[in-house]
Amino acid sequence: MSDDDSTTSAAILELLAPGQGGFNDALGIRFTHASPDEVRAELALRPEHLQVYGIVHGGVYASLVETLCSVGAAISAGARGHSVVGLENHTSFLRAARGGLLQARAVPLTRGRRTQVWETTITDEAGKVAARGTVRLLVLEPGSELAGESVARTGD
Repeated sequence: MSDDDSTTSAAILELLAPGQGGFNDALGIRFTHASPDEVRAELALRPEHLQVYGIVHGGVYASLVETLCSVGAAISAGARGHSVVGLENHTSFLRAARGGLLQARAVPLTRGRRTQVWETTITDEAGKVAARGTVRLLVLEPGSELAGESVARTGD
């Protein structure tokens, strides 16, 4: 990784740091690496992450997949002045977890001019794959509208 890449990654991690508010804080995601080619994060499981059978709710896995893929695609598209929005999320739940620390890693499968596809793998504390998912994202040009307004991050 070059010095420029390290500086960029550090700046991105600062934007994603806990305490920024929003869904990432509500879920408890802690990003450990963010670049155009890879995003890593971890999640310390809490009782509110569990469903009635005492295992991690599938929505937690789907949310991690969506979040990491979206961050990676946004970094990649942002380098060209574009933004992204998710079109579909396909998450498979492969192994139940009841507690501990989940680790997630997202990488791009394809980055085209109009769409990107990213894949996230989530492992439990034993290093076993608990879930895996892909997200297809639409690349939006500057000035594009989304839900009736020009695309911008909250707080911009």
